[in-house]
Amino acid sequence: MDPAISKTKKNLIDVARQLFAKKGVENTTMNDIAEASQRGRRTLYTYFSSKSDIYKAVIETELNVLYSKLEEVIKRDIPADEKLIMLAFTRLGAIKEVVTRNGTLRADFFRDIWQVENVRKEFDKKEIHYLETIILDGCDKGIFTLKDVRQTAVILHYAFKGLEVPTIRGTMKFDYNKTEDRDIIANLLFKGLYTK
Repeated sequence: MDPAISKTKKNLIDVARQLFAKKGVENTTMNDIAEASQRGRRTLYTYFSSKSDIYKAVIETELNVLYSKLEEVIKRDIPADEKLIMLAFTRLGAIKEVVTRNGTLRADFFRDIWQVENVRKEFDKKEIHYLETIILDGCDKGIFTLKDVRQTAVILHYAFKGLEVPTIRGTMKFDYNKTEDRDIIANLLFKGLYTK
């Protein structure tokens, strides 16, 4: 892709994100985006066929922020069990950050959860792959003993996903820097509910 075109598209997405965050998706028009970006409607329609199309691009861009944070964790040279805990905290913090920094978009995120979920399919696949990679590394190094790595990764993915809404809403607060929070997650992940 031509860098100038790529830059224009990125600019349009960022302007749309800011407008969606301030006014909400429903109250933002394609004309608003064209005017705020100081580009004509023709330019906007060159890249996006509809407001729904640009909303999808905004969500994808925000998810890419999340990808990069998770990839930073994956690349760290730390034991698999510690990496798994760090991944859990990183993803919850990053999702909360993405949603809350987008103001009104937060309400749209909850209302349009089906659309967000549709865009997230690729992210979900990637995260399950990340989890499998960590778990396999842990198995190879004798940290974990599992029969079904794939299924474990899928279950962990959905368990982490289930913590998103309470974390975003602030009803659950996890802090990686708090030993007690790390211990709760570590105990659930590695010991379960058994006393042994």
